[in-house]
Amino acid sequence: MELLKTTYLQKTYGTGEASVKALRSTDLVIVKGEFTAIVGPSGSGKSTLLHLLAGIDKPSAGNVYINGIDIYAMSEKDLSRFRRRSIGFIFQFFNLIPILSVEENIKLPLLMDGKKVDEEYINELMEILDIKSRKTHLPGEISGGQQQRVSIARALANKPSIIFADEPTGNLDSKNSKEVLELLTKSIKKYNQTLVMITHDSQVAACADRIITISDGEIIEDKRVK
Repeated sequence: MELLKTTYLQKTYGTGEASVKALRSTDLVIVKGEFTAIVGPSGSGKSTLLHLLAGIDKPSAGNVYINGIDIYAMSEKDLSRFRRRSIGFIFQFFNLIPILSVEENIKLPLLMDGKKVDEEYINELMEILDIKSRKTHLPGEISGGQQQRVSIARALANKPSIIFADEPTGNLDSKNSKEVLELLTKSIKKYNQTLVMITHDSQVAACADRIITISDGEIIEDKRVK
């Protein structure tokens, strides 16, 4: 089932001779339940693509459809609401609120949206990600690996149909990277969610169903590995 689709998606920074084509015309389809890894060298355009797919950065041309909705045809206010309700985003640098507990950080997107918190689901997430025993701790009181698990739980808290992850294991050692990736893939399979992840790590990419390689703002390879 088609979940995300782009048509002629492009991003150019600057104008005239100083312009830089960060992403050339890109047509892409991602189906529900699929784990897609986006790989490529630094400056290849993979972060630009991820941010455009997630509604974080506006394209210079083209469209992004999620569940058949043209997200860039929305007003800023409607797009912000759509992101909160339908999209999960996992950042490389965790982006946790230091004065809020683990549990409060996880629930924050729901509370900001005025939604009722599904306590059973949140507790289940914390169990799966092995952070329930740390739920009253502040981010500064837990390890980097645990902080990334909290950011994953926060991204999953609103039960999004699609999750975008920007190098989620980039700041972790190999042991924590492996654990976090296993927990993340376990979570998305359990809840039948879709994951699109940027990574420089070939071992992380090898866990995906599909690997998209980008170079100079273009998709140069798109292969299914599972």
